[in-house]
Amino acid sequence: MTKPIEVYFWPTPNGHKITIALEEMGLPYEIKPVNIGKGEQFTPEFLAISPNNRMPAIVDHEGPGGEPISVFESGAILQYLGRKSGQFYPKDERARIKVDEWLIWQVANLGPMAGQASHFINYAPKIVDDPQLIEYGRARYVNELNRLCGVVERQLEGQDFLAGEYSIADIASWPWLRGAHRLGQSYDAFPKMKAWIDRIYERPAVMIAVKKGEALREQQQDLSKDQVRDMAKNLFGQTAASVNAAKSNQS
Repeated sequence: MTKPIEVYFWPTPNGHKITIALEEMGLPYEIKPVNIGKGEQFTPEFLAISPNNRMPAIVDHEGPGGEPISVFESGAILQYLGRKSGQFYPKDERARIKVDEWLIWQVANLGPMAGQASHFINYAPKIVDDPQLIEYGRARYVNELNRLCGVVERQLEGQDFLAGEYSIADIASWPWLRGAHRLGQSYDAFPKMKAWIDRIYERPAVMIAVKKGEALREQQQDLSKDQVRDMAKNLFGQTAASVNAAKSNQS
């Protein structure tokens, strides 16, 4: 009997990448929630498979040679799943390089810039009392995200997907760009990107994966300012030691 792949997950764009890929590839999996707002990414059990204390991570009990393997970092996970399933990650070297280019573009550019834009738009106003301390960062990352949306718009000229055919590069980028309108971007300026977002969302596997994260996402709704401040201690650059020290100082 095939053992499901364990997916250490929280419904963020990086988390959604993996569940979308697994649904698309038809690989059995089991979600292991990691509530990053509560600091569950710092547990020894999770750090053993994700030393960077970030989700997602996976454990495949039927890895290479039939032996278990753990993989952290969403880009590496997508490449692993693509090789394992033989889907959405072409074997032809030239085609694979195209996919790798856009996958690395996402993890090195789109994800970090969109993440910082989200921080200064959604979190900073709740944890920093001086708006002037926020504005430069907000403008910096919103503008850079705008540039990256332009890169996508140009790449989609004459083709439906980033590397030609639908691939793990699209799976990686879509969760970040589907919310670009909430990060200071107008879809009117990027019609090809908007059509790409809609095209991917219509895929049944994508809809299923997104819905599986909705129940977990609801746990973070309607948080008070104090709750957001507490959550920020676990989200933004904290180590397990510094989190514990902060908790001790508060007590």
